[in-house]
Amino acid sequence: MCLVLGVFACGTAFADEPDKPVVYFTDDISPEGLVAIYEALNWKPVGPVAVKLSTGEPPYSNYLRPELIADLVHLVDGTIVECNTAYAGSRAATAEHYQVAEDHGFTDIAEFQILDEYGSMEIPVTGGTRITGDLVGAHFRDYGSYIVLSHFKGHAMAGFGGAIKNASIGLASAMGKVRIHSGGTSDTHWHDELQLEFLESMAEAAKGVCDCLGDQVVFINVMNRISIDCDCDPYPEEPDIHDIGILASTDPVALDQACLDLVWNAEGNEKLLWRIEDREGLHTLEHAEEIGFGSRSYTLVNIGETA
Repeated sequence: MCLVLGVFACGTAFADEPDKPVVYFTDDISPEGLVAIYEALNWKPVGPVAVKLSTGEPPYSNYLRPELIADLVHLVDGTIVECNTAYAGSRAATAEHYQVAEDHGFTDIAEFQILDEYGSMEIPVTGGTRITGDLVGAHFRDYGSYIVLSHFKGHAMAGFGGAIKNASIGLASAMGKVRIHSGGTSDTHWHDELQLEFLESMAEAAKGVCDCLGDQVVFINVMNRISIDCDCDPYPEEPDIHDIGILASTDPVALDQACLDLVWNAEGNEKLLWRIEDREGLHTLEHAEEIGFGSRSYTLVNIGETA
């Protein structure tokens, strides 16, 4: 069964366009639903599998809970991976970040690694206008395949956080995060005023990751606890939007656009839409499409509803 939705700006969801990337959807936010959406991708990982997620900033962030993701991680025999932050907090230094991972229960369900615990490596970025290289964690190449598992929510700077943010800022080393946030102008100084440059650099960094990994990366967004605040916020605002579901695709641009379309149609969306529009968050996807990275048009396939 296919689910046809409205649009956010110019995203589309037509079931009769076979040339469009497919985004799979389920409203079953459970370990079983997460495994089902992964299996719908019909993807075969090669080599060691990294599951990239956010460990969440203590004490109250809305990170994806281990009990939700454990079955998927076990299915692919995955290692949970993350990178250090570039701002002061509990995850800025490797030792403290490993402690957060333990405290939040991730080390109880799988092996866990900070990709940039020993610094950065650079991967090329082609076709962009802001950056020519993306600084990822030095352990990036230890894995043959990646599942980019994201909690979809708002973000104070990007407007929203989903697959593109997790593949770019999330996989960037601490130094790489500074490069992206500064719009490619610095690896040492964070420039908050360069908003469009930051958004464009984020899209370009995600393109670099996808170009590097080829077909050995897939993306899953979980739309629960949809606060206007990111999981990097230790005290996020309570959500106004009800939990929606889980979506997956091989195209992160299409995936994030589909999530935005669902937000556009959700009750209680006013604060999150304001945040996205205030931070010009849609520009990330616009720029990605402009540089030939992904598609904002997609086919949305509902793999089953629980209600």
